[in-house]
Amino acid sequence: MSKLFPHVFSPGKIGTLTLKNRVMKAPQSSGMSNIDGSVTERLVRYYREQAAGGAGMIIVEYAYVDDIGAKSAHCHLGISSNEHIPGLAWLAENIAEQGAVPAIQIEHCGRQKFLGTQPIKAPSAIPWPKLWDQYGTQAVPQVLTIDEIQDIVHAFGDAALRAKTAGFKLVEIHGAHGYLLTNFFSPTTNHRTDLYGGSLENRMRIYVEIVRDVRKKVGPDFPVTIRLSGTDYEPDGFPIEETVELARVLEREGIDAFHISGGDHHTMIHQVSPMAIPVCHNVWAAEAVKKAVSVPVIASGSITLPEYAEEIIASGKGDFVGLGRPLWADPHWPEKAAADRPEDIRPCIRCNEGCLERTFFQYKAITCAVNPTVSREGELDITPAANPRRIAVVGGGAAGMEAARVAKLRGHDVTLFADGKLGGLLHEAAAPSFKSDIKPLIAYLTTQVEKLGIPVIEQHAEAADLAGFDAVVCATGSKPIALPVPGADKPLVHDALAVLDGTVEPSGSVVVVGGGLVGTETALELAERGCTVTLVEMLPQIMTGVAATDCLAYQERIAQVDLEVLTSTSVTAVEDDAICVRGPKGVATIPVDSVVVAVGLTAQHDLYDELVEAGTEAYLVGDAIAPGKIFDAFHTAYRTALKL
Repeated sequence: MSKLFPHVFSPGKIGTLTLKNRVMKAPQSSGMSNIDGSVTERLVRYYREQAAGGAGMIIVEYAYVDDIGAKSAHCHLGISSNEHIPGLAWLAENIAEQGAVPAIQIEHCGRQKFLGTQPIKAPSAIPWPKLWDQYGTQAVPQVLTIDEIQDIVHAFGDAALRAKTAGFKLVEIHGAHGYLLTNFFSPTTNHRTDLYGGSLENRMRIYVEIVRDVRKKVGPDFPVTIRLSGTDYEPDGFPIEETVELARVLEREGIDAFHISGGDHHTMIHQVSPMAIPVCHNVWAAEAVKKAVSVPVIASGSITLPEYAEEIIASGKGDFVGLGRPLWADPHWPEKAAADRPEDIRPCIRCNEGCLERTFFQYKAITCAVNPTVSREGELDITPAANPRRIAVVGGGAAGMEAARVAKLRGHDVTLFADGKLGGLLHEAAAPSFKSDIKPLIAYLTTQVEKLGIPVIEQHAEAADLAGFDAVVCATGSKPIALPVPGADKPLVHDALAVLDGTVEPSGSVVVVGGGLVGTETALELAERGCTVTLVEMLPQIMTGVAATDCLAYQERIAQVDLEVLTSTSVTAVEDDAICVRGPKGVATIPVDSVVVAVGLTAQHDLYDELVEAGTEAYLVGDAIAPGKIFDAFHTAYRTALKL
C-alpha cells in the first residue's frame, strides 16, 4: 500500500476513518479549460470550492494523454505535454491548500469523441451510435495499429509522470465508461483478431501494459488507481465476471485501489443515472470487485445522500465513496455529513440538466440545476446586502423558497407568502414512483426556510397585502392550459396535476393528451399503477426538450407497461365515454374511462403586472416568467435575490 498516503489507502486504518475522509470527488469534464487543454483561473476557482467542502480527495476531471486522438470534448483538460505542467501544478496546489488530497484522472476517449472531428482512434471501426447519427461516416474510428497502441501505452505513462511532477498525489487511469480502454475490453467494440482482440486475456492486454508503463514511470510508492465499469450494460458487452478477473490481474500489477462504476455513453442511463433509475445504481459492481481483491474499492454512481454512503461503507460494499453530481449540488456535502447536518445538504436530484446536458450536448461548461454557483465560483457568491430591506416573496414553490433563502442570507427582512403547502409543483413533480429524488429537495428547501426564521404567511397574496414592503419577488408559478376542443369540460376529463397530487385517481382505460415531460411521466405512472394507457402527442415524437437520459429511461419503462404512444396525432373532441383523434391513419375514436390533459402550462404574472403598474419594485422568477424546469426556478430565483 502507498507509503506516501497511508491516510488515503491503508487497510489498517479503514475502520477509523470518518465518512468525511472516505468521500472523494469523482471526475467529469467541466468544460472550463482553455482550448489547448491548459488550466484556467475559472477551473482553479471551481476546484478550490469543490475541495473546500471536506472531501478527503479530489480526483480532477479526466485529462487527455496525447494530442492525436485522446481529446474527448470541448475545452477538455490536457496532460499530453510538459507545457501543461505549470497550470496543473497551480491546480494541485489550490486543492491541497483546501485540505484535500489532489488527484487526477488520465484518459483517452477512443470512439467517444464529442468533438466529432477526426482522427477518432479505436481498436475497431465501430462508431458510437450517437456520433454516427450526428456525423455519419466521419464518426467511424480509424483502427489502431499495434505501433499506435504502444504509443498510447507510453502516453499514459508519460501523463502519469507529469501528474506526479505537477504535485498530484495520486493518478487514476480511466478504464471505464466506453472510452478507449473499454473499447478494447468490450466485445461490442473490439472485433480484432490479433493479440489485442478475441480472448479475455487479449482484450485486457492494453490495461496491463498501461499499468506497467505507469508504474515504471511514477515509481513503486506513488498511488495509482483505475476506474472500471462493472459492466457496460451492452447486450454483447462484458459481464461483471470479466471485470472481476481484470481487477485480479491489475491488483497483481500494482494497482492500489479500484474505482467502480458502470455503463458507457451508448448505455448512458447506467453511467450517469437519471432519477428514473434506482440510486446507488452501480454499487453492486463495487461489492463484487471488493470480494475479489484485497486493495480498497471506491463505490460510485448515484450515491446522493449520506445515508446511502454510510450503508455502503458499513455493509462492506465499498471502502470509499466517489461523488460526482452530489458535489455539484452541494460542494460541502462531506463537511455537512461529518457534522451530522444531512438536512442542510442541497441534494442532487439526478436531473442531468445542468451537468450532462450542458457539457455533452450543448458544448457549455457544467453547472447544476439546484446550485447556480457551479462554474461561477467567485462571481455569484452570496454577499451581505448594502442596504437591507423588507422583501416579500409571493409563492412557496422552488423559486419562491430559493429566492427567500438567498435574500435572507444577504441580510434582508424576508416574508414568504405561500398559498398552499411549501414546495408548490415540486410535490406533483415528485409524485411518480420513479421521481423520489425530488422529495429530499422539498425537505431541504423547507428546512432552510424554517432554520432561517423566515415567516410564512399561508394565504393568497393580493397587492394590498404587500403594502409596506420595499420590493416583491413574484414566484406565482403557472397554471394548466385547458384542452381546446369540444367536450373538454366533460366529467371524465382531468388535468394531469390533479392526477399527480392525488385529487383524481383514474382507473381502467385512460388517454393522456400531451407527450411532454408531464404527460409522459403521468402516463407512465398510470400505466405502472395498472391502467391501460394511450399517450397522444401532436408532434412527431414525445418528450421534446427532455433530458437525454430521461428520454432513454422512460422509453425503457414504456416498453415494459401497457402504454401505447400515438404521435403526430391531435385530439378533435371528447365524448361521454370516448375521445376522438386525427392522426397519420386518419380519424379514430378511442373508448376511455378517463382523459388526462397535459398540454402545457401558462405563466401567472397578474400580480406582478399590477404591482409594476402601481410603481412597486417587483421581480418575476421561475414559472411566473415562463413555464420551465427546476433548473429555471433555481437559477432565476438565485440571481434575482442577488440583485435585491
